[in-house]
Formats: sequence, structure tokens, C-alpha cells
Amino acid sequence: MRAQEITFLKLVQGEKQFQVPLYQRTYSWGKDQLKRLWEDVCELVDQHLAGDSLAPHFLGSVVLAPGQIQAGGVQRWLVVDGQQRLTTLMLAFTALRDHLREIGDLRGVDRVHKQILVNEYQEDLDHYRLLPTQADREAYNACVQSRAEAGGSDNIGAAYRFFRGALAEGRETGDERWIATVEIVLKDLLSIVEITAESGDNVYRIFESINNTGVGLSQSDLLRNYVFMLLPKRGERVYQELWLPMQQSLGPKNLELLVWLDLVVRGNHKTKQSDIYREQQKRLQPLAGDEDALQHEITQLAERGRRFLRIVEPGREPSPALRAVLERLASWGGQTHYPLALHLLDLVDAGSTTPDDAAQALLYVESYLVRRLICQTPTTGLNRIFMEAPKELETDRAAAEAVRRFLSGRRRRWPSDEELREAIRSKPFYWSGRPPQRSYILRRLEESYRPTEPVDFAKASLTVEHVLPQRPAPEWFDQLADETEPSQTPQELHDLLVHTLGNLTLTGDNGKLSNHPFERKQQILESSALRMNLEIASAQRWGKAEITARADRLAQRAVDLWPGPITGAKPSGEEWPGWAELRAALVAMPSGTWTTYGDVAELIGSHPVPVGTYLGANPTLVGAYRVLTAEGRISASFRWADGSDRQPPQDLLTSEGVRFDSAGRAHDAQRLTAAELATLLGRDVARPVSDDPLPEGEDSAAAERFRTQLRGHWPEAFSGVLAALDFWRAQGGHITYGRHEETSCFPMLDAGTSRQSHLLWPVGIYPVSGTVEVVFQYLKSRSPFDDTEQRRELLRRLNEIDGIDLPEAKLELRPSFPVQVFAEHSDEICQVLDWFVGVAALDLARRD
Repeated sequence: MRAQEITFLKLVQGEKQFQVPLYQRTYSWGKDQLKRLWEDVCELVDQHLAGDSLAPHFLGSVVLAPGQIQAGGVQRWLVVDGQQRLTTLMLAFTALRDHLREIGDLRGVDRVHKQILVNEYQEDLDHYRLLPTQADREAYNACVQSRAEAGGSDNIGAAYRFFRGALAEGRETGDERWIATVEIVLKDLLSIVEITAESGDNVYRIFESINNTGVGLSQSDLLRNYVFMLLPKRGERVYQELWLPMQQSLGPKNLELLVWLDLVVRGNHKTKQSDIYREQQKRLQPLAGDEDALQHEITQLAERGRRFLRIVEPGREPSPALRAVLERLASWGGQTHYPLALHLLDLVDAGSTTPDDAAQALLYVESYLVRRLICQTPTTGLNRIFMEAPKELETDRAAAEAVRRFLSGRRRRWPSDEELREAIRSKPFYWSGRPPQRSYILRRLEESYRPTEPVDFAKASLTVEHVLPQRPAPEWFDQLADETEPSQTPQELHDLLVHTLGNLTLTGDNGKLSNHPFERKQQILESSALRMNLEIASAQRWGKAEITARADRLAQRAVDLWPGPITGAKPSGEEWPGWAELRAALVAMPSGTWTTYGDVAELIGSHPVPVGTYLGANPTLVGAYRVLTAEGRISASFRWADGSDRQPPQDLLTSEGVRFDSAGRAHDAQRLTAAELATLLGRDVARPVSDDPLPEGEDSAAAERFRTQLRGHWPEAFSGVLAALDFWRAQGGHITYGRHEETSCFPMLDAGTSRQSHLLWPVGIYPVSGTVEVVFQYLKSRSPFDDTEQRRELLRRLNEIDGIDLPEAKLELRPSFPVQVFAEHSDEICQVLDWFVGVAALDLARRD
């Protein structure tokens, strides 16, 4: 085998084709990997635009083996390893080409297409420079060919849509040189090691050896070995007295994190965690031969390790004020604040600032994180901001003032009081951040009442409760009807209010509260130990006016708890962040789907009218034509710019796979709700815990409640559902139930190995609303259904049954079909369940 470092452009140019063998997995990169790659690209773009000297960014290796050679034809290469990054970059170039077409750069379109994507003078399959596995080929070719269905619901389509969105958003914020620089970076500044096997090599054996290696040395292991190689005389003593105690107190993961943080706090803020060893080696190399200096470095690292322990275990911090804010940040979760917190503890221990000043500085950090979450500010670049902080803080000011001034920088997006108040009124807080972070904010708001007998939150089992229910009974809608605006339905008003902070509280009685009328909820909340619940219980009714008034009261508490930036107000001329959310949501929509102005308004915390106005003024936004009226019609106010050669919106949607009836209404099954849009954006929009499977298995009381509800609401489906559940048990599964008043039902299968539990369930059955949800959203993260083809096969088999019509575009979501289908097609559903169990069993045999 031979190896050479090469740019991506040089790798793919020429009459050649890269074929991904069938024994490789389908394309599997998700949003996290794509974001990391794009952040690296954007960093190189920024450096290039600033005129910095740049070295190519190393992406990894691609292992190739020669394929069949035909006289005068294409040189074929089998991709033994590296297909994920190779496919990803090809998809980035398809998105770049289509972006150039969008902005009218036809020469750029031609250049990218012919230089990177295709063999111009070849036909049929030889035309494509990359041939993915057969399962991915159709989706990939749709992107290369710019077909209407490009950007579907599989991983190929999701990656294409990701890059389309990233390029469109970059165009909004960058100058005219930005897109040209992106092309330069992708072609010439991404470095790949091309490893080429010889003819006759056993390609599959090479693949096996690459992908079945043992656990390698960590970055901290490599550093330790290097350092003690430079300490031949005192290495054993330094190891026993300094390194080993540090290693034992921190553990492997935290030790590696410390070694990275050590570099960041020293000002090397661009260091990636994969580059720790190389960067530390570069820093320590000049000390080779000076064992005193090396011992001093390890002593400093060990001291910093003890400070780091005070961050991850705040109980070790001696200062009460500093300990309290470190505990709050630990409760918040994540590691974003670590570099700045460690820097502040360095200052405290050096006597450069006081514990109280450092505590105030960390309060600003807490406020910055909380306000951004409430306002749903994108987290892009957040880690970089905190990595830059130790180097960028002004040193001639008190630490707290320096931190506040730093975080108040214009491009660091610390929401003002005005933005915070508006977000609390209108944003769907229930979809913000992670569940523990939402509970943390509500807990802090409750604590701000300063009750004489505070609740012990560590022991209390509290969950977030919607006062206005997510699935309200008819009497709730009767009340909301009095407060609707002209042309607004009670359901639309409900959707705009239900997930806002003004409608949410904490309770230990979630199951009891359910979707009862407000009078019944009042009786339960009156016995609560939480002051915020007593305040809700004192209201006479619960509708728009009460929810908005409570939101304003909570907003004032939030402003007092979490101080804002120095400016205190939103900078003039700055775009409202909701429009960036809107653009991201449109890009996230797979081809073959549509949504409504109301759904988008609910998602971003706006109103359908301004959403319609914005889209009407910006019809060329990626996916703008997919936003329709509540009836599923093209809005009369939406039209392309004069002179545009684009198809009429309905024709374009039809070509993507959206079905319309004779009256011009889009098929409702293909509509994406606000919750589904939020899910596609990566927000935590799972059903409440009370709706999802309970771990303890079958419960006789819950089972009887489910049967009673099903018989009472859908008697014609009753026997069919029970027959299917009995069939499931006969296949080795069991049934479990939810805790909500509508007692949901889940056929569960433990497909775990002897070493690890692995629960699977294909559907959730809701006996009051009469829906059967197919839980693709959950299956996507569970083997073997993390393979798109397996989820697509489940969808195909279900869709063969009369009455079931699940859109392929929802393979990442939880589409549903009516429970009445069980009335006549229970046997056919059992056949699908039998297939599901068989696929899971084969996967279990492979893993065990």
C-alpha cells in the first residue's frame, strides 16, 4: 500500500469513479458530524478572508483499491475505508452547486458540477464520480441530478439539506467573497491522506483490519508517555507524587479534558481535542533535557487539575458564594463553561481576584446560557466563545466586569431584557434545550418567590406540567374561542400558547392534572407546596389573558435573577433571531412535505401574518414555497419574483411528491406540524414521559384502563387491537402502558444482548384520540432500525395495508394512522409485527 497527502480536488479530478462496496454500511453521518465539519470549514473561511496564512485542514484518510479498468473508460476505485467523509464532501459540493445556481452564478454551477461531481463525457453509471452503496444510490443521484426529490428524509437527503441551509445562512451574514472562499476551502484546503492498495490485495481483509482495531491510546496517554520519556532520572518519583494522584482523582475522561483545557486557558483556544497531544508536545519540546522545568509543568498541571475538580465536584469549593454558582452550573449541565470557569479559579488561587468577584462573573455566565436558551438563540459557535474568553478578557478590570463586557460583545448574542420578555411571552419554551435545563429554569423561578418553607428539589419528583393541556377537552376550546383574533381558530390560538413559559409549571401530580378542566386543576394545584402553583390556582380562569399576564410576571423575575448584557437593549438594525429559525426550519423539511404559516409561527414564537409577510418578501428562500395556508393551499400572496422561470409552487410541490386533491388542498399526512419541525431542528420534542413506555412492564390496572378507553371510544377496533397485542406476546414481546389519563399502550420487545438491554417498540396506541403512532423517531437510534432501509421497509409494509398512508418523508418522525385500521386488518398488521420481530432477532444474533 502507498500513501500520500492530497487535497480533495486533486483526489477526485480526472476520469475516475469511487465505488462504495456493498459490504459497507449505508451513509450514516448525522447532524453532529456535519456540524463539526462545517465549523472547521467556516474557521478556514474566516482565516482566509482575514488574510491569515493557512495550512490545509486534515480530514482523515481514504483507503482505495483499484477496480476494473476498461480501455478508454473510467478508472474505478473501490472505497475500502473513508466513504462517510468522501460522500459528505460530495454532498457539500452538490449543495454548493445548487446554491450558486440560486444566486445566478451559472459559470460556478458548471465548474463545480464538472470538476467535482461527474465525468462529463461518460454516460449511465460511469457519469458519476461517486457511486454509493445501492441503498443510498437513488437518493445520492437525485442530489447530483438536481431532481425535485433531492433532499429526502434519509441520511443522504439530510446531509444535502444541512449544507443547503448552511450555505444559505452564510450568504445572509457573509460578504460577496464568502461563497467563493467556501469553494476554495472545500477544494484546496481540506487535506486527505489517500492510501492506495495494490492490485490483488484482499480488499475485504483490509476493511476488516481497519475497522476491528483494539482500543487505541488516548491523547492524555500519549502525552504521559512522551513527558516521562523526557524524565529519565526523576520520572518515577514525579509519576508517583504528581501524575498518578491527578490521574486517579480525575479519571481518564476528565484527565483528557483537563489536558485540553490547560491549552485553552493558556490562550491556545483553537486547539481541538483530537490535537491535544500534538499541541502539548509542541509546547513542551523546548524543555527537553531540562527535568526541573518539566517537573514544574507537571506540578502546574496537577494544581490546575485540583481546580478543575472544584468545577466538576462543586462541593470541594470552600467559598460559599462561588460554590453556589458552580453547583448551579453543574445542574445546568454541559461543559461549555469549563474554560472560563477554570480561568476564573486560576485567578482566585493566584490572588488576582476574590471568590465573590469570580462568583459574580459566573452568574453572568449562567445568565448568558439561560437567556440564550429561553430566546432559543442558536448554539452555533457557543463553545468557541467560551474557549476564546480566557485570552480575550480585559485584564485591567475586575473579573466580573471583564466577563460581562466580553459576553456583551455584539456577535456573542446575549439577549437583552426586551428580547427576554418577548421570548417568554411567545417562544415555545417547552421545546428549548434539554428537559433538565427547562426544569432548572422553572426551579430557579420558583425559588425566586423565597418561600418560608422551600421545596427540597433534590428529593421531589417534579415534572413540567402544561396548565392549558397539550390535548385539551372541548370545554378548553370553548373558553379560547372568546379570545381568538379575526380568522383565527381556537386550535391555532391554543398552539401559540400551549408551550410558552406562561403556561408551564412544575408538579408532582402530572398524571392527576392531565387534560382536566381548569376548575379540577385548581383543586389539585391549591394543595401544592410550590408558590407558583398557588398563584395559578388563584386565577378565576385560564386562557390567553392569564397565560400572557403570568408570562410577564415570570419575565420580571427572570430579568431580576439573570442580569443582562451591558447595553441592556437589542442593537438597532439587527435582524430578529426568529427569521434565522424560520430559514433553518424550511431547510430541514424533507422534499415531499409541506407546513403552514401557523406551524412556522408556533415554532418561532411569532404570528402567521408576519410569517406570511416575511415569506412573501423573500420567496427565493430555500423551501419557502412549502409553507401553505391552514387548509393546505398555496397562499394567494405568494409568488415568484417577476421574470422567474421557476415552476408554479403547486407544480413544484407535486414534482417532489406532495399530493393535492381536486380542490388544490395538499394531503394532510404530508404536513409537518410545528412539533415535527422542531424535531427536525434537533429540539427535544418527545411526548411527555407520562405518554411513553414505562420500564416496569405490564400493569394490570393500566391494562384495564387502556381496554376500557379503547372499547368506549373505538369499539369496532377493540377486538383487532387486542388480537394484535396477544400475537405480540406470543412472539416473545410484552405490553407496557403510559401514565397519562389517556392510557397509551406500547408493544415492547427486549432485543438486548446478554450484556446490555435494548428495548424496541414499533408503535404507540392512543385509545382516546384513536391514533397509532409509528415511532420512527425512536427507532432511528436503535439497531437495526438505525439503518434507513430497515425503517423504509417497515413503512412500505405498513402502507400496503388499506387505511395506512405514511409519508416516506417522515422516516425521522412519528407519523400515525387511525386505530380503526385494526377493525378489518388486524391480521395484516400482525404480519408486519412478525417481520419486525424477525428483523430484531437477526440483529440480536449478530450482536450477541
